[in-house]
Amino acid sequence: MEVRLDVFLMIAGAAIVTFIPRVLPLMVLSRFQLPEWATRWLSYVPISVMAALVAQEIFNHGEKISFSTNNVELFAAIPTFFIAIKTRSLMATVLVGIISLMVLRFLFSS
Repeated sequence: MEVRLDVFLMIAGAAIVTFIPRVLPLMVLSRFQLPEWATRWLSYVPISVMAALVAQEIFNHGEKISFSTNNVELFAAIPTFFIAIKTRSLMATVLVGIISLMVLRFLFSS
């Protein structure tokens, strides 16, 4: 099997571009003691990213943001949200979300 240089360089470049933004901050920040306010602020980053991704999936339909009644993802998110708050269980939240979306798509798909 022949390895083409251009394909190898693209794969190596993609690996480097992916590696640097993930490892460089860890290497730099591991040498410093962050202030308490910075640690507290950084603790909100994962949930903020997840909320942005979920909101985009719920409200973005095609080229426009939709709040219409045929938005089954929005209606499936309601029980999922309440289960997430009540149980604080990722497994229960995912299961309720998947089942809610399956049922709503089965009932209201055109």
